[in-house]
Amino acid sequence: MAGFTVVPVKCDEKGNIDAADLKPQAEAHRDNLAALMVTYPSTHGVYESGVADLCRIVHENGGQVYMDGANMNAQIGLTNPGTIGADVCHLNLHKSFAMPHGGGGPGVGPICCAEHLTPYLPDHCIAGEAQKTAAVSSAEYGSAALCPITWMWLAMMGHEGLKLSAQMAILNANYIAKRLENYFPTLYSGEGGLVAHECILDTTIMLGKSHLSVDDMAKRLMDYGFHAPTMSFPVHDTLMVEPTESESKAELDRFIEAMIGIHGEMTAVAEGKVPADDNVMVNAPHTALAVTADEWAHCYTRREAAYPAPGQLLHKFWPGCSRVDNTYGDRNFCCCCDTLAQCEL
Repeated sequence: MAGFTVVPVKCDEKGNIDAADLKPQAEAHRDNLAALMVTYPSTHGVYESGVADLCRIVHENGGQVYMDGANMNAQIGLTNPGTIGADVCHLNLHKSFAMPHGGGGPGVGPICCAEHLTPYLPDHCIAGEAQKTAAVSSAEYGSAALCPITWMWLAMMGHEGLKLSAQMAILNANYIAKRLENYFPTLYSGEGGLVAHECILDTTIMLGKSHLSVDDMAKRLMDYGFHAPTMSFPVHDTLMVEPTESESKAELDRFIEAMIGIHGEMTAVAEGKVPADDNVMVNAPHTALAVTADEWAHCYTRREAAYPAPGQLLHKFWPGCSRVDNTYGDRNFCCCCDTLAQCEL
């Protein structure tokens, strides 16, 4: 990768970087060790208590530490990459700094580094000095459309407000994990059984009992009025939930009740109370067109299909289309151009 050789490092049974494996690996490659890339909190939603020791091991063997700042919203005001021991960190403005997260959200943000790496930072031709290294952006300070939004967010929140936003993100994730522990337990947790800013819900037990798929769960969430959380990442057949600081308790409760409702619907399939090939899960999502059609051939009611949660009769989000094969279109290209006959004047 980019002229480097990637050396895998083992994880322990809790999903954390295995220091007992990292140390001999770093020592074995100390003559040409470039860097360790680490995410903190980890992608599995845990504050790894030994992260500072991991950085020290790499530094002692001549390497640098590159920190992925994707989960910075669980650090703001509580700690920082420099304190932990990182030499370089990119800060995504999405999620942590008021930019949209997912759905092609803006991939913009600063790359911060320790003082000893400043000579290697990119320059820009309009900075007034001779350009020593290549520029990475055509605009000197990045996107003029996006960066001011984050600047305003920082200015209005202030230090205490930013710290509170991190605390709320952590609290919200732990609230979801606790409320759902008897339905979809959290796969990984840190010391004290708590998570950081996100939790990975273990759906594999119910999937195995019901022979449904995590896709069915994601589609059914649309009937409840939710876009599905991150699916099958970083662990296959799981849902990773990142509530951030933005959601109210009422909205968190609405999501939790939706997941509990789906658990009940999966249980009905597992116990054979509904047909495995005709139930609210495998046919989700249900569009307004389908529910209002003259013909209804399913063994469940239209109301069970479209209004599974209380309050949806007053506030209902309708999916734009019914189920599609997620991968068929990627693997089987077809031309949708007009025919020559249709182009004739």
